[in-house]
Amino acid sequence: MAEIKNYTLNLGPQHPAAHGVLRLVLELDGEVVQRADPHIGLLHRATEKLAESKTYIQSLPYMDRLDYVSMMSNEHAYCLAIERMLGLEVPVRAQYIRVMFAEITRLLNHLLWLGCHGFDCGAMNILIYCFREREDLFDMYEAVSGARMHAAYFRPGGVYRDLPAEMPQYKVSKIKNAKTIARLNENRQGSLLDFIEDFTNRFPKLVDEYETLLTDNRIWKQRTVGVGVVTPERAKNMGFTGAMLRGSGIAWDLRKHQPYDVYGQLDFDIPVGKTGDCYDRYLVRVEEMRQSNKIIQQCIAWLKNNPGPVITSNHKVAPPSRVAMKSSMEELIHHFKLFTEGFHVPEGEAYAAVEHPKGEFGIYLISDGANKPYRMKIRAPGFAHLAAMDEMARGHMIADAVAIIGTMDIVFGEIDR
Repeated sequence: MAEIKNYTLNLGPQHPAAHGVLRLVLELDGEVVQRADPHIGLLHRATEKLAESKTYIQSLPYMDRLDYVSMMSNEHAYCLAIERMLGLEVPVRAQYIRVMFAEITRLLNHLLWLGCHGFDCGAMNILIYCFREREDLFDMYEAVSGARMHAAYFRPGGVYRDLPAEMPQYKVSKIKNAKTIARLNENRQGSLLDFIEDFTNRFPKLVDEYETLLTDNRIWKQRTVGVGVVTPERAKNMGFTGAMLRGSGIAWDLRKHQPYDVYGQLDFDIPVGKTGDCYDRYLVRVEEMRQSNKIIQQCIAWLKNNPGPVITSNHKVAPPSRVAMKSSMEELIHHFKLFTEGFHVPEGEAYAAVEHPKGEFGIYLISDGANKPYRMKIRAPGFAHLAAMDEMARGHMIADAVAIIGTMDIVFGEIDR
């Protein structure tokens, strides 16, 4: 009999979001994990500390860089916290636009998660399928904000601007001829809303394709069924939220239980797992994509029929229009004061949380009446999930540790903040 030695080794970087920012130390008995110790603290972006020296509006783009796969969801929580402290009313159209883009962001996040999780476990095609749809979603981001990722589109009191009436189109180049360009521009003839509507009509069949690749695939099931099981009680005790909690059978979703913006007026379901393993969490997230698609369709229908303002008319918080700013002295002063000094928030504190694609993402703000936060604390969902790595990985093989990292859907921008 060969003697089995105990090893301590560094695993990774395995996950695409863990390159250079996670040192996972495994204690092994042969190939069985006895202990998994995640060493974090290699990113240090210090977002919470930086916010203390920036005006409220200057801190907004830092939110995009926390979980850099769910950009607008981070902004959403930040804006809700500021609005709560200011007592701001957000126009209904702005609320629908926010909800629509929050769900587009959920699709962006889950598609990256699905592609990378599948890839981690040895399924190569799924990554290419998921990234095909992400391109369309990035085009929506770009059309509305000018940036494909770090949008800075949500603002305290609403959103930066209304949805564009025309969708940008591809142009003939050396690489693409007129026939190819005509095919690429087929669904770009109308407005951004038309483009999003076309995507939502196509998307359910595309999700069916992902499920054809994975759901009944025996290799996928061998890699995920019974791996990283978390009981409902442990999931609650360890601070799990989002799909990690729902995968263990607990139907908790802030969009339903503590509705914000217009979620309370929309029709959607909360998918829930049974056994709390990697496979259940996969099924929960895939169904979440279908439900997000349903929410986006409801938002499109409302937005097409209800024009209106998309940001508060309080010019102490939101800038006046360019026309007003160039024709009125008062509006010019408002504009100048807003972008040099920012706005002052009354003394107090507020916590606002959103159902982020990864779980409960919360912003806790304390104001001393100045134009900058006195303190800011970020409640990042991934931090609690990564803390459970040791408990979830014990007794599993090295290959299962990879599947467990994948099922957590972690991004280190929010973990080491």
